[in-house]
Amino acid sequence: MKEFVRLQKVLAEAGVASRRACEEIIAQGRVRVNGKIIREMGLKVDPATAKIEVDGEEIRSAQTRTLLAFNKPAGVVSAMSDPQGRPCLGDYFSEWPGRLFHVGRLDFETEGLILLTNDGDLANRLAHPKHEVAKRYLVQIRGVLPGNLSSVLRSGVELEDGLVRLSSVKILARSEKSALLEIELHEGRNRIIRRLFAQLDLPVEHLVRIGVGTIDLGELRPGRWRAISEPEMTKLLSEK
Repeated sequence: MKEFVRLQKVLAEAGVASRRACEEIIAQGRVRVNGKIIREMGLKVDPATAKIEVDGEEIRSAQTRTLLAFNKPAGVVSAMSDPQGRPCLGDYFSEWPGRLFHVGRLDFETEGLILLTNDGDLANRLAHPKHEVAKRYLVQIRGVLPGNLSSVLRSGVELEDGLVRLSSVKILARSEKSALLEIELHEGRNRIIRRLFAQLDLPVEHLVRIGVGTIDLGELRPGRWRAISEPEMTKLLSEK
């Protein structure tokens, strides 16, 4: 049985852009289906048989939604390309057949788990603050820890762009002048963890993201990736 799907959804799942951006591309007359320019939003197509072109280039329908877990090394830009020529995510996926979107970002100096997908809508959903997907980090900090550090971090610290509050704080190791923490938060403002601890005069020496929602970094080595299974993806998307 043929399955007909809205054109903008087919484009988004093929990695052209987010669904909203795909609607704009259609409205601009940049899409052809079976040789005919399409401008209306309601058109449904059979992804298995329709010849779909964007700006004259035929796209390959993504029948299977892909989600990848990648361990980003430090010194890699969280982008698929970089105009300054720095190492970036795209360097590790140059042979990937189709477009990939990264879910959120990690600082240039920060390493650890970052998700990538061929579904622009999925990338937007997982990255959007309203969905509050938890992120977990290991943080090596330098300085003398105040006795009430955990309660301060859970209560919230005021930064120049608003309050930041951690949902979980575990002190894994400590010495007189340093400590290793495992923390969890539900937002991703620019350099928020480094700015948070700098505000407390506890500079971050090493930062690794070890989890996003129900997905863990595990034993994945820097520069390597693995595909997220369908049950893992279902569990991630069902998380509140």
